[in-house]
Amino acid sequence: MPKRLRLTRRFPVSMTNDAYRVLHRFAAEAGLSPDEALCFVFEHFNSVMHAENLTVRLRLFKAELEARKA
Repeated sequence: MPKRLRLTRRFPVSMTNDAYRVLHRFAAEAGLSPDEALCFVFEHFNSVMHAENLTVRLRLFKAELEARKA
């Protein structure tokens, strides 16, 4: 029997406009709310992420982070 989805944790999150749009587009295409979409991504993180691509993209993001904050 599938686990019931209980949203028990809330935390404030800041997102870029691009990230916000991608989240909402993904949620709409999947027929989920944005909360449910985030739960899905993080509960299934290892199976939906490509480890090599994640490492490269994270390195690029971190290299640009300071410039993006300014």
